[in-house]
Amino acid sequence: MAEPWAADVELSAADAGRLIARQFPPLAGARVEPFGVGWDNAAFLVDGRLVFRFPRRQFAAGFIAREAQVLPLLAPHLPLPIPVPTFAGEPDDGYPYPWAGYALLPGTTACRVAWSEEERAGCAVPLARFLAALHRIPVDPETAAWAPGDDIGRADFAKRVPMVQERLSAVAPTLQGRVVVEPLLELVDRLAPTPPMAGPPCWVHGDLYARHLLVDEERRPCGVIDWGDVHLGDPALDLSLAFGFLAPSARDTFRDAYGPIDDTTWDRARFRALFYGAVLTEYGAATGDDPIRAAGEYALRAAAV
Repeated sequence: MAEPWAADVELSAADAGRLIARQFPPLAGARVEPFGVGWDNAAFLVDGRLVFRFPRRQFAAGFIAREAQVLPLLAPHLPLPIPVPTFAGEPDDGYPYPWAGYALLPGTTACRVAWSEEERAGCAVPLARFLAALHRIPVDPETAAWAPGDDIGRADFAKRVPMVQERLSAVAPTLQGRVVVEPLLELVDRLAPTPPMAGPPCWVHGDLYARHLLVDEERRPCGVIDWGDVHLGDPALDLSLAFGFLAPSARDTFRDAYGPIDDTTWDRARFRALFYGAVLTEYGAATGDDPIRAAGEYALRAAAV
């Protein structure tokens, strides 16, 4: 069976450059360099100032169109920069999916930083304020009628609990950094009956972890990227940063800066952090991506506290 992150199309920098030149002639001859590969997309840096993202598998193809529709609506409300698509590419020359280009946001992905606990704690207030602004963007009836929802069960515990249990058991032999699986499985069992969201859905990033957070040279948050999972859904999906990325000592500070968070939402956020921890650890180990593996193991350790 293919791994869930396996690509059904691979694109080289030369391939990407040809597609970009065909559809956007002013960029013909631009320098095109590999910039990163994730589960869903391959990214290329163009002349050091633009990022073009190309879906690697059919499942992710619709996410590019989703970003183009939603991100211009969200960006003016947010205290940190987010990418807003300025180039909309179409299937062409044997490449089957829509693709897009954005202005490069400065910063380093947080998974590539060697964090101290004090530095992680220092991110609590800006991240809480960013998420509070995102989650409180007004949603009028017209927007609610077209906005995407949680179409893949990101907050569905009946679906996700067995996934976490299976992945934790699978990665147990490879875990490093003082991570012990048995207490984590017990925590998953305890969180499994947590009630679902009761209130109205809000705008959420939907896939927020260390690789999608940009930080500057002073280790301060300076941007949030990769919004393919943006939708109207459960804020707990994003609040999982408090368990999977921040130092445990900073959670009260985070909650104070964000505003009221009920206990069931907080428990769903902890579960989502465990989900990320298990998935990122498995993915990092399988692909040799050590920064992502380390981010996953940190999330497992922190979520257990």
